[in-house]
Amino acid sequence: QVQLVESGGGLVQPGGSLKLSCAASRISFSINAMGWYRQAPGKQRELVARISSGGSTNYADSVKGRFTISRDNAKNAVYLQTNSLKPEDTAVYYCNTFPPGRWGQGTQVTVSS
Repeated sequence: QVQLVESGGGLVQPGGSLKLSCAASRISFSINAMGWYRQAPGKQRELVARISSGGSTNYADSVKGRFTISRDNAKNAVYLQTNSLKPEDTAVYYCNTFPPGRWGQGTQVTVSS
């Protein structure tokens, strides 16, 4: 089974930054499109950014210009640099293939003063 381990979340003040990391195993990583998703309390999980096997990226309008997704195929890793964080970015963040398969545990991001 695919294993996905997210890390890098935490508590940050509005305007701050965090870099989220995801380590993937048991997957042909380099040929898969990957995505970062988030789920805020009481809301459905949503896709915030995705990156193709070739490195093309797409972002949700709500994070465009603030978040950057990247990948390192040699390390089977995908990253999400989050800048200019807002309270509405508070959520559990997950990485997964695109489209998604089995979910990992995610990493909590809390934006609060």
